[in-house]
Amino acid sequence: MYLLWYSYYQILPKEHRYSLGIKIDSLFVEIMEAISLAGFLTKGEKQPYVRLSIRKVDTLKILLMILWETKSIDNKKYIALSVPLDEVGRMLGGWNGQLTKQNSPIT
Repeated sequence: MYLLWYSYYQILPKEHRYSLGIKIDSLFVEIMEAISLAGFLTKGEKQPYVRLSIRKVDTLKILLMILWETKSIDNKKYIALSVPLDEVGRMLGGWNGQLTKQNSPIT
C-alpha cells in the first residue's frame, strides 16, 4: 500500500504535496514502525502500539479523504488506497480485541 501511495505522492499538486502529502507519508511510516514494534514485544507490551497504529490509521483515512475532496487525487486512486487501509484498520481492531481479552483479569 505504501508503494502505491508513493507513486501517487509523486504526482500530487504542489500545494498538497508539501503539506498533506508529507503528513500522509509520515503517517504511513509511523504506522509501519508501530506495527513492527508491536510484533516483537511481549503480549502485555503490544497493546499501546496497536492502539497507536489504530489512531494513526484513522487519521490517515481522514487526510486521504481531504485529498480526495479537494480533487488532489481522483476516485480511482482514493479507492485503491482506502480499501486496503480499511482492511488494515479491521485487522488492527481484531488484534486489539484479542490483546484486550488476553490481558483482562480472569473473573
